[in-house]
Amino acid sequence: MADPSSYRPAPGQIPDSPGVYRFRDEHRRVIYVGKAKSLRQRLANYFQDLAGLHPRTATMVTTAASVEWTVVSTEVEALQLEYSWIKEYDPRFNVKYRDDKSYPSLAVTMNEEYPRVQVMRGPKKKGVRYFGPYGHAWAIRETVDLMLRVFPVRTCSAGVFKRSAQIGRPCLLGYIGKCSAPCVGRVTPEEHRELAEDFCDFMAGRTGTHLSRLEQQMHEAAEEMEYEKAARLRDDLGALRRAMEKNAVVLADATDADLIAVAEDELEAAVQIFHVRGGRVRGQRGWVTDKVEAVDTAGLVEHALQQLYGEEKGEAVPKEVLVPALPEDTPVLGQWLTERRGAQVSLRIPQRGDKKALMETVHRNAQQSLALHKTKRASDLTTRSRALEEIAEALDLDSAPLRIECFDISHLQGDDVVASMVVFEDGLARKSEYRRFQIKSFAGQDDVRSMHEVVSRRFRRYLQEKLKTGEWSPEEGEDPLAEDDGRPKRFAYPPQLVVVDGGQPQVAAAKRALEELGVDDVAVCGLAKRLEEVWLPGEDDPVVLPRTSEGLYLLQRVRDEAHRFAIQYQRNKRGKRLKAGPLDEVPGLGESRRHALVKHFGSVKKLRQATIDQICEVPGIGRKTAETVAAALARSVPAGPAVNTATGEIIEDEHPAPAGTSSERGTEQ
Repeated sequence: MADPSSYRPAPGQIPDSPGVYRFRDEHRRVIYVGKAKSLRQRLANYFQDLAGLHPRTATMVTTAASVEWTVVSTEVEALQLEYSWIKEYDPRFNVKYRDDKSYPSLAVTMNEEYPRVQVMRGPKKKGVRYFGPYGHAWAIRETVDLMLRVFPVRTCSAGVFKRSAQIGRPCLLGYIGKCSAPCVGRVTPEEHRELAEDFCDFMAGRTGTHLSRLEQQMHEAAEEMEYEKAARLRDDLGALRRAMEKNAVVLADATDADLIAVAEDELEAAVQIFHVRGGRVRGQRGWVTDKVEAVDTAGLVEHALQQLYGEEKGEAVPKEVLVPALPEDTPVLGQWLTERRGAQVSLRIPQRGDKKALMETVHRNAQQSLALHKTKRASDLTTRSRALEEIAEALDLDSAPLRIECFDISHLQGDDVVASMVVFEDGLARKSEYRRFQIKSFAGQDDVRSMHEVVSRRFRRYLQEKLKTGEWSPEEGEDPLAEDDGRPKRFAYPPQLVVVDGGQPQVAAAKRALEELGVDDVAVCGLAKRLEEVWLPGEDDPVVLPRTSEGLYLLQRVRDEAHRFAIQYQRNKRGKRLKAGPLDEVPGLGESRRHALVKHFGSVKKLRQATIDQICEVPGIGRKTAETVAAALARSVPAGPAVNTATGEIIEDEHPAPAGTSSERGTEQ
């Protein structure tokens, strides 16, 4: 690990001008490329105290062994050079988007004598017109099949074309009218190219002219009583309209725009792009990336723009680019996009209307893409096995932890303190083994004490199960199993690893709970969310797993699932408490009898005013229960009457209250 001060440039050596810089490691490999409007100010940020740097930035500067820079005249040149170098050097600490699959596009080879329509994947070629990308190749073929009725452009390969020309007979498409058969001279090269140009115009969204022309020709044929021709033109119109319907109108003003949305977590980010042309979604693509550098949403957007338009020119860059967050160098990016298009490009955040609604749809697609990526990654057996092996190696375990249990504490400012326990076996969640806890031994906010209680309770129940089966017997005078609430015990299987959501204090509390119970064959670690560090009992320094570690990814999934499960339970518990009424506190009074009481008297207010004898008149309510109900209602103090603030009128509570809720205003039980 290098000391950044060992290669820090001398003061005044770095120019105060725009440029691009490269960090290299000891083997002279480029590990990071960045740009800056002021190289001096930007590079100074990397050579401050390591404690003040983002952990990913600190890792980069300690991995590097030298830094160099190139001065350029404008920030736009810096942007272009940064993109070129990232593409050339593939630095390990730069965000690089990777396609989660190879998206097909509809391509028209205008660089050939007889242009051909086909499905293409991979890098774009010069002289070829592209439309899309599409989610599936079959979607392209369906569209092309409809379009060939009107624009019978060649779709055959070079071999088929040459063979048909040699034998003087077209292929099947030529016979059924879905190819103009230039191979046998039915049309000239110029006529065929004109067909291809019309095909491209229609796919680019310029549909009105072609539809109007066909409709006019259809009417003229009908007037001249050429009904077969009119019927054929009618069918052609229908085919074109069906092709258009495959892309519904999403923006009514025939907008040409690309919409970019980002979904991210601590380690990864997914980007989704919708290509809208003529108001219709003409294509969609998605990328996933590891967040290997300290980058926010705006930074992810900037990287996406570079990758998306770095090699595009002309109409491939739309008039409008809509993003979820504006990068820091928005004017520079706007100028760069304008230069690539050759006309003004607007880069902005949609604020209202159809464009904002469509952006929300794109964002939902990004979220689903990220979730799907994580699911695929987690479900792969080889990946899970490697993750468990990496955890065992990092934590110095004797074997891979096939059962991992994670604990998390949740509360709202010290109220409704609860805990969760989630279980992962063989790297997969086992939801039937999840458990929830209410903190019983104290009131208030103390995560460390709460963690100690929850881990103690979980392993007490484990020891109880061992005691029942004779696998374990307590020593003389030892009574670790004092707690027994009568509930069925389902903690018979011990984990190989206990993970707690937190740092050193929570880990120490969990370890202490195990030691007090005499459990010495279960490993403990903690995962601190802020820096994603793994803490071990009694260690002053954390274990830092590599960013690409599948073991770290699995630990994060376990921790995040425990956090989600705890928050869900805490919210449900808080919601029930806020909805509770005075009748909920009456012991032995179930939901049916509460409903019967409120229904009989009409409201809790009238029930409070009733005598014990009147309460006894309700079916199913005995005298003892009536006395308990009356006492509970007497203890609950009703709030003052509700007032209509507009009229000053006092509002009487004459409406029946729902079963299990309170009709008192302003009172929380």
